[in-house]
This record gives sequence, structure tokens and C-alpha cells, in this order.
Amino acid sequence: MLDFTRVRHREITISQLVVGLTIDDLHRLTDEMIDTVLGLIENAMDADVTFEPVDPAANDTAAANPDEVKMPWTLGHVIVHMTASAEEGAALGTELARGVTVKGRSRYETPWQTMHTVQQLRRRLEESRRMRHALLNAWPDNPHLELTFTASYPGATPVNAIGRFVLGLSHDDAHLGQIQDIMRQAQAARTG
Repeated sequence: MLDFTRVRHREITISQLVVGLTIDDLHRLTDEMIDTVLGLIENAMDADVTFEPVDPAANDTAAANPDEVKMPWTLGHVIVHMTASAEEGAALGTELARGVTVKGRSRYETPWQTMHTVQQLRRRLEESRRMRHALLNAWPDNPHLELTFTASYPGATPVNAIGRFVLGLSHDDAHLGQIQDIMRQAQAARTG
């Protein structure tokens, strides 16, 4: 898997991190990420999917409901959120690769409230894997890697199609520790 530490410390940009990566690498990195998340939830039980962890830092400023801003995220919530973001990165990366200027978002997030079983999470992850691979398969033989996009968040730097795809993987990576913490808390609650 890619190590995003230097990007997070602003020592290098995503564009610098992805130098030399190919579409085949993006397929491989996708599988590594999905397999990593599946490994993290390997011992999960259905009760863990909706278990509400302790998270004093919870602050979802994008929450549609004001009551959910400080609400800790469940395992189901984290997984539908991270897969939606990575799929958006894959979709926008495909747009750039095809020579299309990105003009907005391309995002759908499965409602987290519908996630109740580990099997649902596994299906969501496998569906996300399939979608990401399909979007990579839609890239032309000669992708337009000269075309760039800059996100609207502070500190964003221009990225090409490969960089935009990898931003989705970076977002996945940023949630791995959260998944581990939820699993730890859920298992501790279960065993007393």
C-alpha cells in the first residue's frame, strides 16, 4: 500500500507521491486497500456494525442533520463513507483520464442507517472494489495525464487522473485507524 505519511506532513504532494504509478498499479492498490479493510473487520459480528464507539473528537461538519454533527460514527457509517469517497476519486480520475474537465462532485453514499450486518459491509466493500476497477477499465489507452484538477479544500494541490484516483485511496487510508479503534471498542464491550 502507499504510505501517505509524507503527504499528510506536507513534505510532498500527492502528485509527487504518484510519479511512476500506472493503471495496473492503481488496480493493485485498490485490491490491497479493500483487502486491508476486509481484514480489519474479519472478526466483526453484526452487533459491531451499529455499535456506537466513544469518540470525543467527532465533528462531522458535513452532516445533513445538525443532531449528527457530534455523533460518533459506527463501523457501518465509516465504511459507506470511505467507499463513497474512493468511488468519487475513481470517477473523477476517469473523467480526467478521458480529457474531461472536472466541474463538480460525483458522489453517492449509501445511507449508513441501512448497514446492520457484517455481510452488508463485505458486500459494500466488494461492490466498491468492482466499481473502482470498472472505472479504471474505462480509461483510454493514452490517458490525458496533462489535465489537472484542484480540489476546493485549503492546501489542495493540482492532481492529474492518477492523483485524483489516489486521493480516494488516501481517504480510505485515513479511516483505517478509525476502523481499528471501533473494532477494539466493540470487542471490548462484547467481552466485558
